[in-house]
Amino acid sequence: MFRARKIPSLVDLCVNTAIDNLRFLGDVGETDIHLLERILPHCTLDQLMHVEKSSKGRDLTPVTDKLWKKFYERQFGKDSTNAVIARMQQKKVSFRWLQLYEAKLEDLEKNESIVADRIKQCYKNEDARKQKRQIQICNKVPPSSNKRSFGGTGFGYNVSNTKNNLLKKAKIEVLQSQEMKNIKAWRRNAVQKGPGVSSTKKPMFAGRESASTSKHTTTHMARR
Repeated sequence: MFRARKIPSLVDLCVNTAIDNLRFLGDVGETDIHLLERILPHCTLDQLMHVEKSSKGRDLTPVTDKLWKKFYERQFGKDSTNAVIARMQQKKVSFRWLQLYEAKLEDLEKNESIVADRIKQCYKNEDARKQKRQIQICNKVPPSSNKRSFGGTGFGYNVSNTKNNLLKKAKIEVLQSQEMKNIKAWRRNAVQKGPGVSSTKKPMFAGRESASTSKHTTTHMARR
């Protein structure tokens, strides 16, 4: 025997159609509560929030309050949900779970903003600390060193620019040697005599060879 298939009522067809198109659901208007109790539990968090904000002038708390409690517990944990319930019982107040959900989100956003600001400040402090430890290039030009020259005209040596101390010492010893003193004295005498006088003299040598040559020249001239 085959059982007769139950034909869905018009209401069932409407409810199923609404469930299949929840993404388009907005203002529920004056829809009966018993229909909303069958449709809205299938909404996601964003879809239920859209229905709440779109249905202005309609209090959906009798249907959606328990749904928002589930979302609150799913999002923030069971312990947080129980703490909120205990706090409301202690203070003898009651709030809609949608309000509690939005307040919790706002509180979390503020905390995240504070944490983000602290992290940014930590990065700034670290960058400032690294900048202090970096080597800074100095653009100041060092003063020119005084040059010391030894000797007269044409014999000047810059000893202060010599990097190697050994070479510096050797140069000083050469400049102070007796040979260098003789050269300086010779050049000083040449400058004092003037350009018309030769700075050198031919050496005069006396000996037998010169005497003999003189005598031979005199005899030859006498014979002529």
